[in-house]
Amino acid sequence: MSNEAESRDEIGVPTNDNSANGSVTESFWDHLEELRSRIIRCLLVTVVVGCVAFVLKEQLFDIVLAPRSSEFVTYRLLGVEPFSVGLMNTGLTEQFMIHLKTALYAGLLVALPYVLYEIFAFVSPALYDNERRYAIQIVGSSYVMFTIGTLVNYFLIFPLTVRFLGTYQVSSDVANMLTLQSYMDTFITMSLVIGVVFELPVVCWILGRMGLINGTMMRTYRRHAVVVILVIAAIITPTTDAFTLAIVALPIWLLYEASIWIVRN
Repeated sequence: MSNEAESRDEIGVPTNDNSANGSVTESFWDHLEELRSRIIRCLLVTVVVGCVAFVLKEQLFDIVLAPRSSEFVTYRLLGVEPFSVGLMNTGLTEQFMIHLKTALYAGLLVALPYVLYEIFAFVSPALYDNERRYAIQIVGSSYVMFTIGTLVNYFLIFPLTVRFLGTYQVSSDVANMLTLQSYMDTFITMSLVIGVVFELPVVCWILGRMGLINGTMMRTYRRHAVVVILVIAAIITPTTDAFTLAIVALPIWLLYEASIWIVRN
């Protein structure tokens, strides 16, 4: 029995099964506790920033509601004729809930870099050095592209959508009075959609590293991609205005061309 115990000690085999299970369980609970702490910190930072945005109501909605008037910077650069889209409220609690939701969305957008940092800090110890480098590149690039997409929507795509749909009339006898709920739902939804669309170069880079696509393949299907891009642009901005459609499709096409260059390199 003593010889068997000595041989087990030499090869590092634990002689007490309960102690081995205890160390694994303790390690698992340590990770779970760390995850819980990081989630709480992320939620706390998001709520704090959201509360700041909630308090700064005037500044927040001056920014959000700016595209409904021809005084907005994009309209002035394009030389759009003067117009203003009227908004109204139809629900007793609607304005308060919209204020709350918009403040939380702004808080999440501003706090997103910290949230991504906490996620990366949690998973990075389990990654190899090369995996950690790729993770930093992917996470950083994804956030930058999402932010760029949100800004493109705010300064270009959403204003053109508001200008067309907000002033469109089937008859001069029918006036447009949009609800605040409709305006905000469209704004937030389009911001999310365009932000996701702008992740195209990052997705293509990942697929290229996996060997699933390459620059030659993307150039071969360029014509097909243009058709898909036009369809996506038409869905994002449902307008018969060819100029507006082209303005929306142009950034997406540039993203596709940039993706070809990224995959090739």
